[in-house]
Amino acid sequence: MDAHGPLSDEGLVRLLTHTGERVSHPEYDAYAADLDATALRRMWHDMTVVRGFDHEATSLQRQGELGLWVPSLGQEAAQIGSGHALRDSDYVFPSYREHGVAFTRGVDLPEILRIFRGLQHGAWDPSAHGFHLYTLVIGAHSLHATGYAMAMDRDGLVGTGQDTDGAVVCYFGDGATSQGDVSEAMVFAAVHHAPVVFFVQNNQFAISEPATRQSRVPLAQRGAGFGIPSVRVDGNDALACYAVTQWALRQARSGAGPVLIEAFTYRMGAHTTSDDPTKYRTKADEAYWAERDPIARLEAYLRSIGELPDDAVDAAAAEVKDLGRRTREAVKGWEAPPVGTMFEHVYAEPHATVAAERAWFERYERSFADQEAHA
Repeated sequence: MDAHGPLSDEGLVRLLTHTGERVSHPEYDAYAADLDATALRRMWHDMTVVRGFDHEATSLQRQGELGLWVPSLGQEAAQIGSGHALRDSDYVFPSYREHGVAFTRGVDLPEILRIFRGLQHGAWDPSAHGFHLYTLVIGAHSLHATGYAMAMDRDGLVGTGQDTDGAVVCYFGDGATSQGDVSEAMVFAAVHHAPVVFFVQNNQFAISEPATRQSRVPLAQRGAGFGIPSVRVDGNDALACYAVTQWALRQARSGAGPVLIEAFTYRMGAHTTSDDPTKYRTKADEAYWAERDPIARLEAYLRSIGELPDDAVDAAAAEVKDLGRRTREAVKGWEAPPVGTMFEHVYAEPHATVAAERAWFERYERSFADQEAHA
């Protein structure tokens, strides 16, 4: 590990060691105080189910049923831990790998695959449980997230001290921190005290480019340049990710402004199914991080305190199997939607330009029928 650079594990908030031993943290223990055995089992369950779904989606892509897939293998703790800290009044802007966060928000996981099968055109979905559609343009959604958070503040949904107070969480990877959109978003967020939590999943590779080629210091330090409080957390520790996100969300909801979280984790799989990670990382690194598997870590802790009975393990395995079957059936049964659906949900309100474009397109399609009629 780099002693002081972006791969340093110095200063990480940690509540579980990589072998599953509970440790204390003077600042963040209090934010995990409500995690009883039931809540921890739920986290383990969600991580297990999401990993099973991830494997199924990878298999479907290999079988030609999906054009592409973006695995989340190894990043389950960062996503499930932070996702469990959210409440209904919060809103999530993901990038394209946040399958675990989607699951915690009540999104039916097979629905995520529509975009990877080429059936989802990328519009806003008003029924998505406070979870925006995936964004494939790296870093672009950070501006959308900041704008949404500024609107929440102006609508009086922040800083009232009521349960209706909310915040935005914007997820992106280490590579996105090199994008100009992310810097612009942080400028706006800081200046306007936007209630947004920037959650960086530092999985150590921007596709094949290591973090050491992206920054000379830990990524969390970038927040200081914008005046944004920042914290580094062990991204393979679900408890710590939950606690840190709880703290950050309370800051944002209270009106104190934005927060940046760097979750230091590792992408155990490929960047996407078109990637070959053996070209840019070593077997030794992979073995090191396999020993720090986030699911195994939480499972070890639960077993050590006698809170992971065999029937819970069997039930999770059965749920993974059923979800895999349902996912395969759904994907193979989908038909292409009418082309005109591309004009739906572009904006929350009706929009004159979109209406004009829809009208033009409908005339364009009718022209082919007219040509056939006169042939």
